[in-house]
Amino acid sequence: MASVIIEKSFCTTREAAKLLGVSVGTVQLWVESGLLRAWKTAGGHRRVMRDSVDQLLRKEPAPPFTPALADPLPNQQRPLKIMVLEDDAELLHLYQAKLSSWPMPTKVIGMYNAVTALLAIGRGGPDLLITDLNMPEVDGFSMLRILHHAPELVHTTIVVVTGLDGAAIAARGGLPPDIQVLAKPIPFERLQGIAAGIVNQSRFLLNANAPA
Repeated sequence: MASVIIEKSFCTTREAAKLLGVSVGTVQLWVESGLLRAWKTAGGHRRVMRDSVDQLLRKEPAPPFTPALADPLPNQQRPLKIMVLEDDAELLHLYQAKLSSWPMPTKVIGMYNAVTALLAIGRGGPDLLITDLNMPEVDGFSMLRILHHAPELVHTTIVVVTGLDGAAIAARGGLPPDIQVLAKPIPFERLQGIAAGIVNQSRFLLNANAPA
């Protein structure tokens, strides 16, 4: 009699991490935030529902723009890695045009929604994350709360660019500390100043020859 192979409807956090290409800690963070559905065994081990992992993977299109850059030469400054999260396609391409024209070398990665951004960040945080707050599915508020304790963002500067005022932000629960909020229209000069500050940090300069 032929054997029947039944695919598990759940996986361990380590298996989920391997499928998603992120760390086990990131999977645990996503479970705690509700981005991934899971349950605990009698022994206290997490089991992640496989369909919630598959749903995340299905939402992962290629980034709308990721300019190809040559590898930095010895003693040449590496590009500043910037991720922009904005669901308005025209604004996203405006960001790409403006940020790519800055005097420091940049690598701009655009994302249309928070789920794809979370997946990309889970595989390695950018130097600078610029995000809107009002977005479909997972909004910017929820995403930033999920990322608040993410180890991948320990060296990431986060800037919110939004049309919401302080009262509207507070009414929706506020934002984690250490996040700078700038008002729309997009203040590109302020953003360039923030980017220049990151590039001048000793941490960034010491890792100038690290892979982008």
